[in-house]
Amino acid sequence: MRVLVVEDDPDVGEDLSRALVDAGYVVELVDAGDEAWFRGDTEDYAAAILDLGLPRLDGLSVLRRWRESGRRFPVLILTARGDWTEKVEGIDAGADDYMAKPFAMGELVARLRGLIRRAGGHLSSAINVGRLSLDTGRVAAVVEGRTVRLSPLEYRFLEILSHRPGQPVAAHEIAEHIYGTAEAGDTNAIEALVTRLRRKLGAGIIETRRGLGYMLADD
Repeated sequence: MRVLVVEDDPDVGEDLSRALVDAGYVVELVDAGDEAWFRGDTEDYAAAILDLGLPRLDGLSVLRRWRESGRRFPVLILTARGDWTEKVEGIDAGADDYMAKPFAMGELVARLRGLIRRAGGHLSSAINVGRLSLDTGRVAAVVEGRTVRLSPLEYRFLEILSHRPGQPVAAHEIAEHIYGTAEAGDTNAIEALVTRLRRKLGAGIIETRRGLGYMLADD
């Protein structure tokens, strides 16, 4: 899943990117508010981590513009300032969560995972779609009581579909979330991934909707 990280401190930005990549996310890092607003307004992200103190356009203005234009991906605000009034302003502007620096990286990753899970309509760490269950805490898949070992890419693929129950997701969109924009056009790789997953999971778990994409069977 693609996550937009907006942070002008290069050290913090790199630490965030490294932790999120290790947690299985595809990360795009930007360091200025105007570029963040453009990316969030034109690209599809599972979530954004947004610093408030940004050059050229402050974080609250970025967030307000996203929400005014109808962008609804979850946003976790970061700031070096612990003023409660800024927290209120951030929530009022449309933020979904708030963390003050310094923060524990493990807690941030856990909070982000929770935001993405709830945005997909899942309240617990287990995501159940039909005969498939994904445990976001253990990063594991279970089919009818049988645990299936998955590669990070395979798990990401299933997680993307699990957040769109009953909706086919186009191959190019899946590729963007799995590989990032640089390799987003490689839909052949997605087809190969689906083939491997069908061997592991069994028939009937992943459905192909011709001309529309892939979805999880919700039977």
